[in-house]
Amino acid sequence: MSLEDAKNQVDQAFTRESLRGLSSENAFGGATSFLRRRYTKDLDGVDIAITGVPFDQAVTNRPGTRLGPRAVREASTLQAFDAPYGWDGFDPMNDLDVVDYGDLAFDYANIPEFPKALTAHIKKILDAGAASIAIGGDHYISFPILRAYAEKFGPLSLVQFDAHTDTWPDDNMDRIDHGTMFYKAVKEGLVDPKRSVQVGIRTVNEDPLGVTIIDAREVHEKGPAAAAKRVREIVGDHPTYVTFDIDALDPGFAPGTGTPVWGGLTSGQAAILLRDIAGINMVGGDVVEVSPPFDAGGATAVAGAHVVTELLCLWGWTRRGRGRDDE
Repeated sequence: MSLEDAKNQVDQAFTRESLRGLSSENAFGGATSFLRRRYTKDLDGVDIAITGVPFDQAVTNRPGTRLGPRAVREASTLQAFDAPYGWDGFDPMNDLDVVDYGDLAFDYANIPEFPKALTAHIKKILDAGAASIAIGGDHYISFPILRAYAEKFGPLSLVQFDAHTDTWPDDNMDRIDHGTMFYKAVKEGLVDPKRSVQVGIRTVNEDPLGVTIIDAREVHEKGPAAAAKRVREIVGDHPTYVTFDIDALDPGFAPGTGTPVWGGLTSGQAAILLRDIAGINMVGGDVVEVSPPFDAGGATAVAGAHVVTELLCLWGWTRRGRGRDDE
């Protein structure tokens, strides 16, 4: 790239004219929008909006995930040069109109109002005809987001990558906790448990509410390809929300999280799982629980950025009319 070309590509987060295209900017400089996409609140013609939700007041252990969106965006600049590997030429940066919608603005001192603010934020994206991928924040954020999606699509299939089921009993719908929100989502009718699956689980919950569990040991013993096949069979063509708690990965691959549990998925297994569930009817998703204060070396943020990119591919794959070779 010539010096003149470099000058013309400074801070594409602000200067990009097209919503498509790779970025050859320096990864270590410039504004840190996700994948160097344009920062904008204009959703006209947008396929999918990346949005940050810097909320961590629902954690049961270590805080810090409010800093996750910023760290994941910064890590993503390393991926803005090339198309994602393993998607048979599909590239969300060239094949989709993707923007960085910025972060949800909310009053950090008025926690009871947070869920409504987040639901309204996502509803605005959906009403504009776009989809969303949210970067958390702690895992509670999925619950207000699911309310917006269920209003549009009806009860959803949930594909959840996690160390924990997050379906522990809690009948106080106003209580904000990142370990009980999927119990509430099932009870509220936002999620259809018979068409939902949790992958990577390795903590005890005696009542999974009818959700299929593919625990971490099953993935290790039978392989991620077999697990992905089961996921596709369970959700079928039903509208599906994909949520990825970074603690689905073993702490050796993602130490920067609030509730790490040993024996988790490897990053390689996660990559195969996400690529092999291509073809599901994904309508939206999120990546949560990246906690930069505990992320020595930034490995967890890098993993989070890769997962967001894979979710972009998953969402776009189906909408571009692509199927799977093994079906």
